[in-house]
Amino acid sequence: MQDINQFQFCSRRTVNPEGDTLVNYSLGLCGEAGEIADIIKKCEFQGHNYNSEIIHKLSKELGDVMWYVSNLAYKIGANMSDILKINEEKLQKRFPNGFEAIKSIERTE
Repeated sequence: MQDINQFQFCSRRTVNPEGDTLVNYSLGLCGEAGEIADIIKKCEFQGHNYNSEIIHKLSKELGDVMWYVSNLAYKIGANMSDILKINEEKLQKRFPNGFEAIKSIERTE
């Protein structure tokens, strides 16, 4: 299994130097998230099944999302493990006992 920082390092190998920008990575991330949403929409509302082929497609798209996230992180000078740690700390502070709807509704940040 690959370490998340190793993934970030390896993903830099496939960067197009002309597109090595925050704008490219942000738009690419949105595009890939849209592809995931479209697959789920088809399963939820158009009769497609969550079969092994769909799960494989979703997995590939999630990998593309991670590629864009890791390169966006790189461009702002952050490594992926630090981003995950920051998110974990934020969620621990927000929901110390796990998710609670009332804490989400009354959230001040």
